[in-house]
Amino acid sequence: MELPKVFKSEIFLRAGSGACIVMAILGGTYIGGLPWFFMSSAIAMVSLWEFYRMLLESFHVSRGIGYIAGLLVLGAAYFGDLAAVLPVICLCGFLVLFVEVARRGISGHSFGIHSLGGTMAGILYCVLPWSFLILLRKHPWGLYLLVTLFACTWSCDVLAYLIGSRWGKTPLAPEVSPKKSIEGFIGGLAGSLLCSGVLSFIWEIRPVPLLLIGLFCGTFGQLGDLAESLVKRETGKKDSGTIIPGHGGMLDRFDSILVNASLAYLFFGVLWQ
Repeated sequence: MELPKVFKSEIFLRAGSGACIVMAILGGTYIGGLPWFFMSSAIAMVSLWEFYRMLLESFHVSRGIGYIAGLLVLGAAYFGDLAAVLPVICLCGFLVLFVEVARRGISGHSFGIHSLGGTMAGILYCVLPWSFLILLRKHPWGLYLLVTLFACTWSCDVLAYLIGSRWGKTPLAPEVSPKKSIEGFIGGLAGSLLCSGVLSFIWEIRPVPLLLIGLFCGTFGQLGDLAESLVKRETGKKDSGTIIPGHGGMLDRFDSILVNASLAYLFFGVLWQ
């Protein structure tokens, strides 16, 4: 049966924009340096804007402080290291509270808890993982780690969708994302592990580090996707934004990468030296 024209145009739109994202990310990771810093920072800051926009109806968020802190965190990751990032995050939290102290003194009202929670959640969820990707690119295996991280995440997404749409019958988390299935989850995990194994074979390097990334992307990456779905459901949003044709917002496209980047940096940037 022939597919409807609207559906076919949607497929081509998603495929085209997806291909542009893949080429941009792979090009940025290959070049590294300032281009990768600017690309990561742009994605992180747009994601932060989308996150704050979703929260505004439920939380009072100090967006200005959040944006400044986000840029400082990303800059600290590129020009310094993790030791420079942590004090920036801590001081951001205090600055939010200082502003609320002044607000209460002037107007008699304050939003300290809400503002601190919403503002810091954006930094921790949207910005800090991209700062880890900036730091990972400096790693001796940086290029291999980042390419594997993104390739496994994309492979997981594709296989989870294909397997889930064809054979998915058992709901994974119906109250959060009704279309996701356990069969799709298993397919995504298999796709991620297969991708990491193929890359290890092509590059002729020991498979354990890459298979570990494949395991992260195939399990926690899919949970990261559910985490963003939870935020959208609680804030009543269908998509985080509309900046990427056919995909929604930056958070919609890179939600799985956030947790994957955090785990990869923990293991390869901190523990596995």
